[in-house]
Order: sequence, then structure tokens, then C-alpha cells
Amino acid sequence: MEPPTTTCDIVIPCRDEAAALPLVLADVPDGFAVVVVDNGSSDGTADVAQHLGARVVHEARPGYGAAVHAGVEAATAEFVAVVDGDDSMTLADLPAMLEDVRAGAATMAVGRRRPVARGVWPWHARAGTLLLATWLRRSSGFGIHDLAPMRVCRRADLLDLGIEDRRFGYPLELMVRASQAGWTVLERDVDYRPRAAGTRSKVSGSLRGTTRTIRDFGRVLRTVRTGASHTGSEASR
Repeated sequence: MEPPTTTCDIVIPCRDEAAALPLVLADVPDGFAVVVVDNGSSDGTADVAQHLGARVVHEARPGYGAAVHAGVEAATAEFVAVVDGDDSMTLADLPAMLEDVRAGAATMAVGRRRPVARGVWPWHARAGTLLLATWLRRSSGFGIHDLAPMRVCRRADLLDLGIEDRRFGYPLELMVRASQAGWTVLERDVDYRPRAAGTRSKVSGSLRGTTRTIRDFGRVLRTVRTGASHTGSEASR
């Protein structure tokens, strides 16, 4: 028998998500394969991912952007999805988003988070996302309402954007560059659930994480305004 064809690779950036991965990978749709990027975990994330059938990539440079970029480079399918590894969203939502892109309805399909319970999305993280999404819509006409951690597009298109941020500014730079490149975007509402027990948000789970994210977003905004590039290791591909 011929092996099943992989239409889309799911890139899951992970740091200490061993407790969540069995839940996340229980919902892998047909035609999708998983690339787990271990970004310096100390809880056996890579071993759990490999045991569950995912391909594991190791990225030593810390940062969300570094992990996502390593996973996208390692992917081999025509289409690529990026999803957080904390089980706050289900992979079962991906086929409809993939079809949006395959059918030409959008260059990129994104999940617009809809919390299923109070406290799932801390107010400060939600307010910051709303502020940035509103700024993007008003400054560029790019029709997004969420810098969603679930999205699907063609792998080649994503690499061609030349995203440079390797930390938490990656999602914002992605949206800015996609807008500048003339991408079309289509949002689909997705359930946003409590993250898996035993995991913690790197962004909203601590004051340090929130402060670091604000700093990274600020750097992206300054870059956009001045037209400059990031320097050092963040600029390397």
C-alpha cells in the first residue's frame, strides 16, 4: 500500500508541553502530519511527541518565532498550519481552514478565538490583542480581529514573507508583512479552551512573559515604522 499523502504539515512550537501533547495529538485530521518543535523543554516533550508519532525538530534558540520558523523550514507539505501546543484549541478546526486556502478564498486562514469559559483569556492579553488588531485594520485594511495562534497558508508563501522576529513579536510581524504583501485573510471562529493542566502560558502566565511580549511587539512596530531590519540572530534565516 502507498503511504497516505500529507496535504498539510502542522507545526506545533513547544516548550514544556509534555502534559498537553497527548490531548493535542488525539485530534490530528486525515491528510495532516505533525512537526513538533522542541524549544528547550525540560519535561520530556520531545520524547512524548515522538512516541505519539510526531516528527520532532529541536530549536536551541529560545523564542516563539524561532520555534515556528524552524518548524516551517522542516515542513515538506505544500500547506502549513501553526498551532499552539497547550490544547487550548483543537486540530479538528484545521480542515475547514485549509480548504479556505486551497479553494482560493484567502491566502491565509486564521482562527479567531472565542473563549468557552471565563478566565480562559486574561483581560490584559485580550486587550493587547484587540489594540494591535484594531491598529492593523485601520492602518492597512487587513481584516483581522485576533493575532491568532492558529493559522493555515502555503509554506512557500510564508517563507517568502521573510519574517525576521524570532521571539514573541513573530505573529505581529507576520500580519504586518502579509498585509504589505497583499495577502487576503479569512477568519473562522474557533473555541478557545482552558489550557491543559500542567502547562503554563509563556505570554500571559506571568508578568515577565507579558512584559517581554510587549517589548517584542514594540520592536516590531518600530521596525515597521522605520523600515529597518532586526539585527543579530533574529535576522538570520
